[in-house]
Amino acid sequence: MPRFFATTANIAAASIIVGAVVLALKFVAWWLTGSIALWSDALESLVNVATAVAAFAAIRYGALPADANHPYGHAKAEYFAVVLVGVLIVIAAISILTAAWQGFLDPQPFARAPEGLAVNAAASMLNGIWCYVLIREGRRRRSPALIADGVHLATDVATSVGVLVGLVLAVVTRLPILDSVLAALVALNILWAGWRLIRFSIGGLMDEAVDPETLDKIKKVISDNADGAIEAHDLRTRNAGRLTFIEFHLVVAGAMPVSQSHDICDRLEKALRAEVHDSLITIHVEPEDKAKHTGVVVV
Repeated sequence: MPRFFATTANIAAASIIVGAVVLALKFVAWWLTGSIALWSDALESLVNVATAVAAFAAIRYGALPADANHPYGHAKAEYFAVVLVGVLIVIAAISILTAAWQGFLDPQPFARAPEGLAVNAAASMLNGIWCYVLIREGRRRRSPALIADGVHLATDVATSVGVLVGLVLAVVTRLPILDSVLAALVALNILWAGWRLIRFSIGGLMDEAVDPETLDKIKKVISDNADGAIEAHDLRTRNAGRLTFIEFHLVVAGAMPVSQSHDICDRLEKALRAEVHDSLITIHVEPEDKAKHTGVVVV
C-alpha cells in the first residue's frame, strides 16, 4: 500500500474523495438520461459519501487513547458511525421508492442513454476497486467502520451492475417502465444492506463475544502457556471496534509465591497478544480451593 494509506484514518479520508468522484459521475449519468434508476443509484452514492464522512470521524475519535472518562478507550465510536450509516440508507431507500412509484405512474423515455450508461459504468468500476481496498484493509486493521463502508460499497456495485443491465434491456425493448421497476429493486436492496449494517453495529454495542474460531484460539493459548497453573475458568470476551477484551480467572497452587503467579500471567498476556492483536487482558489469580474444574485445563 502507498505511504498515504499507512493509517486507518487516511484510508477513511481517501474514501471521502473516492465517494465524491463517484457521486459526481453518477449524477452526470442521471442528468444525461433522466433515468429514475440512475437517479436512485446516484442517491445511494450520496449515502456513500455520508458513510465515508461518518467513518472518518468515528475512526479519528475511536483512535484517541483511554482517559479518565473513558478508561476502556473510545473504540466503540465506530459502531455509532455504522448505526448512522444504516439510518441514512433507510432514508435513501424510502426516497427512491417514492420516485419509483411516480415513475411507474408516468414512465418517461430516456435521453442520451449510451453516454449516460457509459459514465455510470465507469463510476461502478471505480467503486468496485475501492470496495475491495476498504474490505481488505478493514479486516486487516479490524476496523468496523471501514468494513461497513466497504460492505455498503459492495452493495452499491451490485445494484449498479443490475441497473446497467436492466436499463440496457429497457432501451432495447423500449419499455421505460422497467426504469421504475429497477429503481424499486435498488431501494429494496439498499434497505437490506441498511439492516445488515445496523445489526452488525448493535452486536458490537451489546458487547457480543468473539467468534467461535477466535474463542478456540484463546482457549488453546491459555492451555499451552499457563504452565504452573491448574486451570482457567470464567473466560469472557467482547469486541469493541478494533479492540478485543479478554478476561478470566487463573487458578494456581495456594502456596505459590505472588511473583511466580505474576510470571505466569505475564507469559499468558504475551502469548494472547501475539495471537489476538489489539487485545486487552485481565487475569484474576485465585488459590486452588477456588477451582471449578471447568473451563480451560492447563496442559
